[in-house]
Amino acid sequence: MKTPNLLEPKLKREDELHAAFWEQIKAIPRGELIQNCIQCGTCTGSCPVSYMMDITPRQTVALFRAGHLEDILHSRTIWLCASCYSCRVRCPSGILVTDLLYALKRLAMDKKIYPEKFPVYVLSQAFISNIYKYGRNYELGLGIRYLLRTEPMKLLKSAGFGMKMITKGRMSITPKAIKKVSEVRAIIDKASQLGEV
Repeated sequence: MKTPNLLEPKLKREDELHAAFWEQIKAIPRGELIQNCIQCGTCTGSCPVSYMMDITPRQTVALFRAGHLEDILHSRTIWLCASCYSCRVRCPSGILVTDLLYALKRLAMDKKIYPEKFPVYVLSQAFISNIYKYGRNYELGLGIRYLLRTEPMKLLKSAGFGMKMITKGRMSITPKAIKKVSEVRAIIDKASQLGEV
């Protein structure tokens, strides 16, 4: 009797994720340069938010090349990228690290793989929803939606701060849409078709 290989489902999933990631990479000019990484750590040393990441940009490339894509997708790293492009500018191999992190983020969204108890995706969805509805952000609605989906008890604690913001005229109770919100919606719809949102 053959002993079942317990690693087989995980390896199959990694292969599927790798294939999906390389599809994302094809859309990035010079995306294949990830293979040229020399693991110098310049990307991590240049990153202003690497101290908050659970996997540094250098480790992200190393894990990808080692076939541990799912570990990357479950990390906070791809959600914390500040899009400052310091890593990209300073990389001696010309690797577009920021673009690679965005490709990983899109893959995570496509496959619905998110780190546990990390609410960045919830905030992103609430923000895009506000922009789509009103053409601009509606801070009160954003805060309420975000806290209801992540930390409902914090909503009560934040009520006093929200009231101060409203009384000082720094936040509106009701949302105000811009005049040509349909044009903003058309941009978001096009970005969604291109897989950018």
